Amino acid sequence: MATATTTSNASRHSRTDHVSHPAFRADAQFAGHLQRLLVDLNDLALQGKQAHWNAVGPNFRDLHLQLDEIVDAARTFTDDVAERMRAVYVVPDGTSARTAAQSSLPAFPGGEVRTGDAIDAIVASIYAVTGTAREIHDDVDAADPTTADLLHGIIERLEQLAWLTDAERREPETSVPEAIIA
Repeated sequence: MATATTTSNASRHSRTDHVSHPAFRADAQFAGHLQRLLVDLNDLALQGKQAHWNAVGPNFRDLHLQLDEIVDAARTFTDDVAERMRAVYVVPDGTSARTAAQSSLPAFPGGEVRTGDAIDAIVASIYAVTGTAREIHDDVDAADPTTADLLHGIIERLEQLAWLTDAERREPETSVPEAIIA
């Protein structure tokens, strides 16, 4: 009897039985934009852990903890973007192969890395992610302002983390870019 019920339920849930009518569904360009951001965020999380494990030198402990914060943010945002993709009927691809092939982040150095060099590399990668988010923003916003709100949060937090991390290397009135005095 259980087999008949299982079979009956399986046939009731065939592909042609279910129809949804979402208010918004992504098109190919929108899907591609979110996939680009997903890949970059995934790579940022990986690079952050690489730096976390291999940075050595002055202020190591502070950087070690800061890198955990960056990784946590990148992982959270990766999940947020992937879940948003699913909500608008896009299938995310967060595989290592896709990430390695399509990330726009500069490569993170292998082996042990001096803390100052690790800071410079991870800040460059954070800015690469925010660059991707800013580049796709207007198209995403035109298609779906709700998803653009997600980008706003990502940009805001990652730029804050870049500033907090980069401040370790800055010198007053001599660093590039120069501070703007309001």
